[in-house]
Amino acid sequence: MGIMCCRKKILLLSIGIAVGVLLVIIGGIMIYYGNQTVHNTINKEGVIEEGTLAYENWIQTGSPVYRQFWLFNVKNPSDIMNSGARPILEQKGPYTYRVRYLPKSNITVNDNYTVSFLQPFSAIFERSMSAGPETDRLTALNLAAAGAPSLVPPIFHNMVDRILKNVNASLFQNRTVGELLWGYEDPILKQMQSKDPITGIFYPYNGTEDGYYNVFTGKDEISKVGIIDRWRSEKKLPFWNDQYCDMINGTDGSSFPPFLHNVMKIYFFSSDICRSIFAEYEQKKSLKGIPVHRFVIPPKALASYVENPDNRCYCKDKTISQNCTYGGILGISACKEKKPIFISLPHFLYASDEIVNSIEGMTPNKEEHETLLDVEPVTGFSLRIAKRIQINLMFKPSKNIEILHNIKEPTYFPLIWLNETVTVDDETAKRFKRSLIIPVRVLGIAQLSLLCLGSLMCISFAIALCLTSRRNKCHER
Repeated sequence: MGIMCCRKKILLLSIGIAVGVLLVIIGGIMIYYGNQTVHNTINKEGVIEEGTLAYENWIQTGSPVYRQFWLFNVKNPSDIMNSGARPILEQKGPYTYRVRYLPKSNITVNDNYTVSFLQPFSAIFERSMSAGPETDRLTALNLAAAGAPSLVPPIFHNMVDRILKNVNASLFQNRTVGELLWGYEDPILKQMQSKDPITGIFYPYNGTEDGYYNVFTGKDEISKVGIIDRWRSEKKLPFWNDQYCDMINGTDGSSFPPFLHNVMKIYFFSSDICRSIFAEYEQKKSLKGIPVHRFVIPPKALASYVENPDNRCYCKDKTISQNCTYGGILGISACKEKKPIFISLPHFLYASDEIVNSIEGMTPNKEEHETLLDVEPVTGFSLRIAKRIQINLMFKPSKNIEILHNIKEPTYFPLIWLNETVTVDDETAKRFKRSLIIPVRVLGIAQLSLLCLGSLMCISFAIALCLTSRRNKCHER
Protein backbone atom coordinates (compact mmCIF):
# COMPACT_ATOMS: atom_id res chain seq x y z
CA MET A 1 0.00 0.00 0.00
CA GLY A 2 2.84 2.38 0.93
CA ILE A 3 4.65 1.58 -2.31
CA MET A 4 1.51 2.33 -4.38
CA CYS A 5 1.03 5.64 -2.59
CA CYS A 6 4.67 6.54 -3.20
CA ARG A 7 4.38 5.72 -6.89
CA LYS A 8 1.30 7.93 -7.22
CA LYS A 9 3.20 10.73 -5.53
CA ILE A 10 6.11 10.27 -7.92
CA LEU A 11 3.68 10.36 -10.85
CA LEU A 12 2.07 13.57 -9.63
CA LEU A 13 5.46 15.18 -9.07
CA SER A 14 6.54 14.13 -12.55
CA ILE A 15 3.40 15.68 -13.99
CA GLY A 16 4.17 18.86 -12.03
CA ILE A 17 7.65 18.96 -13.53
CA ALA A 18 6.18 18.44 -17.00
CA VAL A 19 3.71 21.30 -16.46
CA GLY A 20 6.56 23.52 -15.27
CA VAL A 21 8.62 22.69 -18.36
CA LEU A 22 5.56 23.39 -20.52
CA LEU A 23 5.08 26.81 -18.89
CA VAL A 24 8.76 27.65 -19.50
CA ILE A 25 8.40 26.61 -23.14
CA ILE A 26 5.22 28.68 -23.54
CA GLY A 27 6.99 31.65 -21.94
CA GLY A 28 9.92 31.24 -24.33
CA ILE A 29 7.58 30.97 -27.30
CA MET A 30 5.76 34.11 -26.14
CA ILE A 31 9.08 35.97 -25.94
CA TYR A 32 9.93 34.98 -29.49
CA TYR A 33 6.51 35.58 -31.04
CA GLY A 34 5.84 38.62 -28.83
CA ASN A 35 9.03 40.27 -30.00
CA GLN A 36 8.22 39.28 -33.56
CA THR A 37 4.78 40.88 -33.21
CA VAL A 38 6.29 44.12 -31.90
CA HIS A 39 8.86 44.17 -34.71
CA ASN A 40 6.23 43.43 -37.34
CA THR A 41 4.00 46.21 -36.00
CA ILE A 42 6.86 48.72 -36.03
CA ASN A 43 7.94 47.56 -39.49
CA LYS A 44 4.41 48.29 -40.69
CA GLU A 45 3.39 51.39 -38.72
CA GLY A 46 6.86 52.99 -38.67
CA VAL A 47 7.04 53.41 -42.45
CA ILE A 48 6.50 56.92 -43.88
CA GLU A 49 3.55 55.98 -46.04
CA GLU A 50 -0.04 57.14 -46.15
CA GLY A 51 -2.16 55.30 -43.59
CA THR A 52 0.60 54.57 -41.06
CA LEU A 53 1.07 56.07 -37.60
CA ALA A 54 4.52 57.36 -38.60
CA TYR A 55 3.08 59.21 -41.62
CA GLU A 56 0.42 60.87 -39.50
CA ASN A 57 3.04 62.26 -37.10
CA TRP A 58 5.54 63.01 -39.87
CA ILE A 59 3.38 65.11 -42.16
CA GLN A 60 2.38 67.50 -39.36
CA THR A 61 3.51 67.64 -35.75
CA GLY A 62 0.58 66.78 -33.49
CA SER A 63 2.02 68.54 -30.44
CA PRO A 64 2.62 72.31 -30.53
CA VAL A 65 6.18 73.45 -31.28
CA TYR A 66 7.41 76.68 -29.72
CA ARG A 67 10.45 78.88 -30.31
CA GLN A 68 11.39 80.96 -27.30
CA PHE A 69 13.80 83.84 -27.89
CA TRP A 70 15.99 85.59 -25.36
CA LEU A 71 17.65 88.78 -26.61
CA PHE A 72 20.58 90.61 -25.04
CA ASN A 73 20.26 94.23 -23.94
CA VAL A 74 23.62 96.08 -24.02
CA LYS A 75 24.19 97.98 -20.75
CA ASN A 76 27.40 99.86 -21.65
CA PRO A 77 27.37 100.74 -25.38
CA SER A 78 29.37 103.97 -24.98
CA ASP A 79 32.13 102.31 -22.94
CA ILE A 80 32.51 99.58 -25.57
CA MET A 81 32.88 102.10 -28.41
CA ASN A 82 34.96 104.71 -26.57
CA SER A 83 37.38 102.53 -24.61
CA GLY A 84 36.94 98.99 -25.87
CA ALA A 85 35.39 97.94 -22.54
CA ARG A 86 34.13 94.44 -21.99
CA PRO A 87 30.44 94.28 -23.06
CA ILE A 88 27.92 94.02 -20.23
CA LEU A 89 24.77 92.23 -21.38
CA GLU A 90 21.40 91.63 -19.79
CA GLN A 91 19.15 88.81 -20.99
CA LYS A 92 15.57 89.77 -21.94
CA GLY A 93 12.81 87.26 -22.64
CA PRO A 94 11.43 84.85 -23.44
CA TYR A 95 9.48 86.05 -26.46
CA THR A 96 7.57 83.00 -27.62
CA TYR A 97 6.29 81.99 -31.06
CA ARG A 98 4.43 78.94 -32.20
CA VAL A 99 6.24 77.42 -35.19
CA ARG A 100 6.08 74.38 -37.49
CA TYR A 101 2.27 74.26 -37.33
CA LEU A 102 1.94 74.04 -41.12
CA PRO A 103 1.99 70.57 -42.71
CA LYS A 104 4.75 69.52 -45.09
CA SER A 105 4.05 70.54 -48.67
CA ASN A 106 4.97 69.50 -52.22
CA ILE A 107 5.18 65.87 -51.07
CA THR A 108 6.43 63.51 -53.78
CA VAL A 109 6.89 59.77 -53.33
CA ASN A 110 9.90 58.52 -55.30
CA ASP A 111 10.72 55.12 -56.79
CA ASN A 112 13.83 54.58 -54.61
CA TYR A 113 11.87 54.34 -51.34
CA THR A 114 12.29 58.04 -50.57
CA VAL A 115 9.87 60.93 -50.25
CA SER A 116 10.57 64.59 -51.10
CA PHE A 117 8.95 67.55 -49.38
CA LEU A 118 9.19 71.17 -48.23
CA GLN A 119 8.75 72.25 -44.62
CA PRO A 120 7.20 75.75 -44.64
CA PHE A 121 8.46 78.19 -42.02
CA SER A 122 5.83 79.89 -39.89
CA ALA A 123 5.67 81.86 -36.65
CA ILE A 124 2.75 83.17 -34.57
CA PHE A 125 3.53 85.37 -31.56
CA GLU A 126 2.21 83.98 -28.25
CA ARG A 127 1.84 87.01 -25.99
CA SER A 128 0.61 84.96 -23.00
CA MET A 129 3.84 82.92 -23.05
CA SER A 130 6.13 85.93 -23.48
CA ALA A 131 7.86 88.40 -21.15
CA GLY A 132 6.36 91.33 -23.03
CA PRO A 133 5.00 92.49 -26.40
CA GLU A 134 7.01 92.53 -29.64
CA THR A 135 7.18 96.32 -29.25
CA ASP A 136 9.54 96.03 -26.26
CA ARG A 137 12.69 98.01 -27.00
CA LEU A 138 16.30 97.30 -26.15
CA THR A 139 19.82 98.40 -27.01
CA ALA A 140 21.36 95.88 -29.35
CA LEU A 141 24.28 95.51 -31.71
CA ASN A 142 23.80 97.29 -35.03
CA LEU A 143 23.96 94.25 -37.32
CA ALA A 144 24.74 96.12 -40.54
CA ALA A 145 27.35 98.41 -38.95
CA ALA A 146 29.13 95.59 -37.15
CA GLY A 147 28.91 93.13 -40.04
CA ALA A 148 29.67 95.34 -43.03
CA PRO A 149 33.45 95.52 -42.42
CA SER A 150 33.68 91.73 -42.65
CA LEU A 151 31.73 91.68 -45.91
CA VAL A 152 33.90 94.31 -47.57
CA PRO A 153 37.66 93.98 -48.25
CA PRO A 154 39.85 96.25 -46.05
CA ILE A 155 40.78 98.37 -49.06
CA PHE A 156 37.16 99.63 -49.11
CA HIS A 157 36.84 100.28 -45.37
CA ASN A 158 37.24 104.05 -45.87
CA MET A 159 34.19 103.96 -48.11
CA VAL A 160 32.27 101.95 -45.46
CA ASP A 161 33.26 104.55 -42.86
CA ARG A 162 31.86 107.36 -45.03
CA ILE A 163 28.56 105.48 -45.46
CA LEU A 164 28.30 104.92 -41.71
CA LYS A 165 28.91 108.62 -41.07
CA ASN A 166 26.41 109.68 -43.75
CA VAL A 167 23.61 107.83 -41.97
CA ASN A 168 24.94 108.74 -38.51
CA ALA A 169 25.27 105.04 -37.65
CA SER A 170 26.57 103.75 -34.35
CA LEU A 171 27.85 100.31 -33.36
CA PHE A 172 24.70 99.95 -31.24
CA GLN A 173 21.07 100.88 -31.79
CA ASN A 174 17.71 100.93 -30.06
CA ARG A 175 15.18 98.62 -31.71
CA THR A 176 12.02 96.67 -30.91
CA VAL A 177 12.04 92.93 -30.40
CA GLY A 178 9.96 92.46 -33.56
CA GLU A 179 12.40 94.51 -35.64
CA LEU A 180 15.46 92.65 -34.36
CA LEU A 181 13.88 89.25 -35.00
CA TRP A 182 11.99 89.73 -38.25
CA GLY A 183 13.62 92.69 -39.91
CA TYR A 184 13.58 96.43 -40.55
CA GLU A 185 14.69 98.71 -43.37
CA ASP A 186 18.33 99.50 -42.68
CA PRO A 187 19.75 102.87 -43.86
CA ILE A 188 23.29 101.42 -44.10
CA LEU A 189 22.23 98.67 -46.49
CA LYS A 190 20.24 101.19 -48.56
CA GLN A 191 23.33 103.39 -48.85
CA MET A 192 25.40 100.36 -49.87
CA GLN A 193 22.73 99.66 -52.54
CA SER A 194 22.07 96.22 -51.15
CA LYS A 195 19.66 94.07 -53.16
CA ASP A 196 17.83 93.49 -49.89
CA PRO A 197 17.93 96.59 -47.65
CA ILE A 198 16.05 94.73 -44.90
CA THR A 199 18.02 93.31 -41.99
CA GLY A 200 17.08 91.19 -38.97
CA ILE A 201 18.29 88.03 -37.32
CA PHE A 202 15.68 85.76 -38.89
CA TYR A 203 14.49 87.77 -41.88
CA PRO A 204 12.77 86.43 -43.92
CA TYR A 205 10.75 83.70 -42.17
CA ASN A 206 6.99 83.38 -42.68
CA GLY A 207 6.13 82.00 -46.09
CA THR A 208 9.62 80.63 -46.74
CA GLU A 209 11.39 77.27 -46.36
CA ASP A 210 14.95 75.99 -46.28
CA GLY A 211 14.82 73.80 -49.39
CA TYR A 212 13.67 70.37 -50.47
CA TYR A 213 14.39 67.39 -48.27
CA ASN A 214 14.55 63.83 -49.58
CA VAL A 215 14.24 61.18 -46.85
CA PHE A 216 13.97 57.39 -46.79
CA THR A 217 10.49 56.03 -46.11
CA GLY A 218 11.77 52.81 -44.50
CA LYS A 219 9.51 50.66 -46.67
CA ASP A 220 12.40 48.57 -47.97
CA GLU A 221 14.48 48.76 -44.78
CA ILE A 222 13.01 50.12 -41.53
CA SER A 223 16.49 50.93 -40.18
CA LYS A 224 16.68 53.78 -42.74
CA VAL A 225 13.33 55.43 -42.02
CA GLY A 226 13.56 59.21 -41.74
CA ILE A 227 17.25 59.36 -42.69
CA ILE A 228 17.99 62.23 -45.06
CA ASP A 229 19.09 61.10 -48.51
CA ARG A 230 19.39 64.55 -50.09
CA TRP A 231 18.96 68.21 -49.14
CA ARG A 232 18.37 70.75 -51.88
CA SER A 233 18.86 67.88 -54.35
CA GLU A 234 22.42 67.22 -53.12
CA LYS A 235 23.84 64.30 -51.15
CA LYS A 236 26.44 66.50 -49.46
CA LEU A 237 26.71 70.08 -48.24
CA PRO A 238 28.45 72.80 -50.30
CA PHE A 239 29.77 74.78 -47.32
CA TRP A 240 32.89 73.23 -45.84
CA ASN A 241 34.92 71.88 -48.79
CA ASP A 242 35.67 68.73 -46.84
CA GLN A 243 34.40 65.19 -47.27
CA TYR A 244 33.72 64.70 -43.55
CA CYS A 245 32.19 68.07 -42.66
CA ASP A 246 30.02 68.13 -45.80
CA MET A 247 28.31 64.83 -44.96
CA ILE A 248 24.54 64.91 -44.41
CA ASN A 249 24.08 62.42 -41.58
CA GLY A 250 20.98 61.10 -39.84
CA THR A 251 17.45 62.48 -39.70
CA ASP A 252 16.01 65.93 -39.00
CA GLY A 253 15.78 65.06 -35.29
CA SER A 254 12.00 64.64 -35.09
CA SER A 255 12.36 60.85 -35.22
CA PHE A 256 14.99 58.17 -35.67
CA PRO A 257 15.01 54.59 -36.93
CA PRO A 258 13.38 52.23 -34.36
CA PHE A 259 14.90 49.85 -31.81
CA LEU A 260 17.42 52.20 -30.20
CA HIS A 261 17.84 50.24 -26.95
CA ASN A 262 21.59 49.76 -27.37
CA VAL A 263 22.35 52.83 -29.50
CA MET A 264 24.80 55.21 -27.80
CA LYS A 265 24.94 57.96 -30.46
CA ILE A 266 22.37 59.43 -32.85
CA TYR A 267 22.95 61.81 -35.78
CA PHE A 268 20.79 64.58 -37.19
CA PHE A 269 21.14 67.45 -39.65
CA SER A 270 20.10 71.03 -38.91
CA SER A 271 20.04 73.73 -41.56
CA ASP A 272 20.14 76.29 -38.71
CA ILE A 273 23.78 75.37 -38.07
CA CYS A 274 24.59 74.26 -41.64
CA ARG A 275 25.95 70.87 -40.59
CA SER A 276 25.17 67.43 -39.22
CA ILE A 277 25.79 66.87 -35.53
CA PHE A 278 25.49 64.04 -33.05
CA ALA A 279 23.94 63.51 -29.64
CA GLU A 280 25.11 60.91 -27.11
CA TYR A 281 23.04 58.71 -24.83
CA GLU A 282 22.96 60.11 -21.29
CA GLN A 283 20.34 58.26 -19.24
CA LYS A 284 16.92 56.63 -19.12
CA LYS A 285 14.01 58.91 -18.22
CA SER A 286 10.24 58.70 -17.95
CA LEU A 287 8.12 61.21 -19.86
CA LYS A 288 4.41 61.17 -18.99
CA GLY A 289 4.70 57.50 -18.05
CA ILE A 290 6.59 56.56 -21.23
CA PRO A 291 10.18 55.22 -20.89
CA VAL A 292 12.56 57.28 -23.05
CA HIS A 293 16.27 57.47 -23.71
CA ARG A 294 17.78 60.93 -23.27
CA PHE A 295 20.40 62.02 -25.79
CA VAL A 296 22.33 65.29 -25.40
CA ILE A 297 24.78 67.31 -27.50
CA PRO A 298 28.11 66.63 -25.72
CA PRO A 299 30.96 69.16 -25.32
CA LYS A 300 33.09 67.40 -27.95
CA ALA A 301 30.49 67.99 -30.69
CA LEU A 302 31.53 71.67 -30.83
CA ALA A 303 35.02 71.26 -29.37
CA SER A 304 38.17 72.58 -31.04
CA TYR A 305 40.14 70.22 -33.25
CA VAL A 306 42.67 69.85 -30.39
CA GLU A 307 40.03 67.94 -28.41
CA ASN A 308 38.12 66.55 -31.38
CA PRO A 309 40.24 66.21 -34.56
CA ASP A 310 37.08 65.62 -36.65
CA ASN A 311 36.17 69.29 -36.16
CA ARG A 312 39.25 70.68 -37.91
CA CYS A 313 37.35 71.24 -41.16
CA TYR A 314 34.77 73.48 -39.42
CA CYS A 315 37.42 76.11 -38.64
CA LYS A 316 37.66 78.60 -41.52
CA ASP A 317 39.41 81.59 -39.93
CA LYS A 318 42.53 80.70 -37.97
CA THR A 319 43.37 84.30 -37.06
CA ILE A 320 40.27 84.92 -34.91
CA SER A 321 40.14 81.42 -33.38
CA GLN A 322 43.70 81.30 -32.04
CA ASN A 323 44.76 78.88 -34.76
CA CYS A 324 41.48 76.91 -34.42
CA THR A 325 42.04 76.20 -30.71
CA TYR A 326 38.86 77.97 -29.56
CA GLY A 327 36.07 75.49 -28.85
CA GLY A 328 32.32 75.70 -28.37
CA ILE A 329 31.70 78.03 -31.32
CA LEU A 330 31.03 77.42 -35.01
CA GLY A 331 31.44 79.96 -37.80
CA ILE A 332 28.68 79.58 -40.40
CA SER A 333 29.45 82.51 -42.72
CA ALA A 334 29.92 80.01 -45.56
CA CYS A 335 26.17 79.33 -45.55
CA LYS A 336 25.01 82.81 -44.47
CA GLU A 337 26.14 84.93 -47.43
CA LYS A 338 29.56 85.48 -45.82
CA LYS A 339 28.05 87.34 -42.86
CA PRO A 340 30.27 86.92 -39.74
CA ILE A 341 27.75 84.75 -37.91
CA PHE A 342 28.82 82.22 -35.30
CA ILE A 343 26.71 79.56 -33.60
CA SER A 344 27.19 78.32 -30.04
CA LEU A 345 25.15 76.84 -27.26
CA PRO A 346 23.37 79.49 -25.12
CA HIS A 347 25.60 81.62 -22.89
CA PHE A 348 28.60 79.94 -24.57
CA LEU A 349 28.01 76.63 -22.78
CA TYR A 350 31.10 74.40 -23.29
CA ALA A 351 32.95 77.25 -25.08
CA SER A 352 36.56 78.19 -24.36
CA ASP A 353 37.07 80.36 -21.26
CA GLU A 354 38.44 83.21 -23.40
CA ILE A 355 35.09 83.44 -25.21
CA VAL A 356 32.91 83.15 -22.10
CA ASN A 357 34.95 85.66 -20.10
CA SER A 358 35.01 88.24 -22.91
CA ILE A 359 31.34 89.07 -22.24
CA GLU A 360 29.93 90.03 -18.84
CA GLY A 361 26.51 88.50 -18.20
CA MET A 362 27.18 85.01 -19.53
CA THR A 363 26.07 82.34 -17.02
CA PRO A 364 26.22 78.99 -18.83
CA ASN A 365 24.65 76.00 -17.14
CA LYS A 366 23.88 72.55 -18.49
CA GLU A 367 20.27 72.26 -17.33
CA GLU A 368 19.04 75.45 -19.04
CA HIS A 369 21.30 75.61 -22.07
CA GLU A 370 22.02 72.12 -23.40
CA THR A 371 20.29 70.62 -26.44
CA LEU A 372 18.49 67.37 -25.63
CA LEU A 373 16.22 64.77 -27.22
CA ASP A 374 14.05 62.28 -25.32
CA VAL A 375 13.54 59.37 -27.73
CA GLU A 376 11.19 56.42 -27.26
CA PRO A 377 13.56 53.52 -28.05
CA VAL A 378 11.10 51.06 -29.63
CA THR A 379 9.60 53.41 -32.24
CA GLY A 380 12.45 55.95 -32.45
CA PHE A 381 9.98 58.85 -32.06
CA SER A 382 11.35 61.98 -30.36
CA LEU A 383 8.77 62.71 -27.67
CA ARG A 384 10.57 65.75 -26.29
CA ILE A 385 13.06 68.03 -28.02
CA ALA A 386 14.79 71.11 -26.65
CA LYS A 387 16.98 72.54 -29.43
CA ARG A 388 18.96 75.41 -27.93
CA ILE A 389 21.16 77.65 -30.06
CA GLN A 390 22.83 81.02 -29.57
CA ILE A 391 23.48 83.30 -32.54
CA ASN A 392 26.53 85.53 -32.30
CA LEU A 393 27.99 88.14 -34.63
CA MET A 394 31.73 88.69 -34.73
CA PHE A 395 33.20 92.16 -35.13
CA LYS A 396 36.85 93.17 -34.96
CA PRO A 397 39.03 96.29 -34.82
CA SER A 398 39.42 98.46 -37.91
CA LYS A 399 41.78 101.43 -38.27
CA ASN A 400 39.71 102.92 -41.06
CA ILE A 401 36.22 102.64 -39.53
CA GLU A 402 35.73 105.12 -36.71
CA ILE A 403 33.13 103.18 -34.70
CA LEU A 404 35.59 100.26 -34.53
CA HIS A 405 38.74 102.29 -33.71
CA ASN A 406 38.75 101.42 -30.03
CA ILE A 407 37.75 97.77 -30.24
CA LYS A 408 40.72 95.83 -28.88
CA GLU A 409 40.12 92.25 -29.98
CA PRO A 410 37.80 90.29 -32.29
CA THR A 411 34.59 89.88 -30.29
CA TYR A 412 31.99 87.12 -30.50
CA PHE A 413 28.96 89.19 -29.58
CA PRO A 414 25.76 87.35 -28.51
CA LEU A 415 22.65 88.56 -30.32
CA ILE A 416 20.03 86.09 -29.21
CA TRP A 417 19.52 82.56 -28.02
CA LEU A 418 16.56 80.36 -28.77
CA ASN A 419 14.94 77.25 -27.42
CA GLU A 420 12.83 75.38 -29.97
CA THR A 421 10.91 72.92 -27.88
CA VAL A 422 8.21 70.32 -28.40
CA THR A 423 6.84 67.87 -25.86
CA VAL A 424 4.34 65.13 -26.58
CA ASP A 425 0.91 66.32 -25.43
CA ASP A 426 -1.19 64.43 -22.88
CA GLU A 427 -3.67 62.99 -25.39
CA THR A 428 -0.94 61.72 -27.72
CA ALA A 429 0.93 60.27 -24.73
CA LYS A 430 -2.21 58.37 -23.66
CA ARG A 431 -2.72 56.97 -27.18
CA PHE A 432 0.95 56.03 -27.34
CA LYS A 433 0.73 54.14 -24.04
CA ARG A 434 -2.50 52.39 -25.01
CA SER A 435 -1.22 51.26 -28.40
CA LEU A 436 2.36 50.33 -27.50
CA ILE A 437 3.61 50.73 -23.94
CA ILE A 438 0.80 48.94 -22.07
CA PRO A 439 0.56 45.95 -24.49
CA VAL A 440 4.35 45.52 -24.40
CA ARG A 441 4.36 45.71 -20.59
CA VAL A 442 1.49 43.22 -20.27
CA LEU A 443 3.26 40.89 -22.69
CA GLY A 444 6.50 41.23 -20.74
CA ILE A 445 4.78 40.53 -17.41
CA ALA A 446 3.04 37.47 -18.88
CA GLN A 447 6.31 36.17 -20.33
CA LEU A 448 8.21 36.70 -17.09
CA SER A 449 5.41 35.21 -14.99
CA LEU A 450 5.27 32.04 -17.09
CA LEU A 451 9.06 31.65 -17.05
CA CYS A 452 9.30 32.24 -13.30
CA LEU A 453 6.30 30.06 -12.42
CA GLY A 454 7.43 27.29 -14.74
CA SER A 455 10.99 27.40 -13.43
CA LEU A 456 9.79 27.41 -9.82
CA MET A 457 7.52 24.42 -10.47
CA CYS A 458 10.33 22.51 -12.19
CA ILE A 459 12.77 23.14 -9.35
CA SER A 460 10.26 22.52 -6.52
CA PHE A 461 8.80 19.34 -7.99
CA ALA A 462 12.24 18.08 -9.00
CA ILE A 463 13.51 18.45 -5.42
CA ALA A 464 10.36 16.80 -4.05
CA LEU A 465 10.72 13.97 -6.58
CA CYS A 466 14.34 13.32 -5.57
CA LEU A 467 13.40 13.17 -1.90
CA THR A 468 10.41 10.89 -2.58
CA SER A 469 12.53 8.57 -4.75
CA ARG A 470 15.12 8.25 -2.02
CA ARG A 471 12.50 7.38 0.60
CA ASN A 472 10.96 4.83 -1.79
CA LYS A 473 14.35 3.15 -2.24
CA CYS A 474 14.79 2.99 1.51
CA HIS A 475 11.38 1.36 1.95
CA GLU A 476 12.15 -1.21 -0.76
CA ARG A 477 15.29 -2.25 1.08
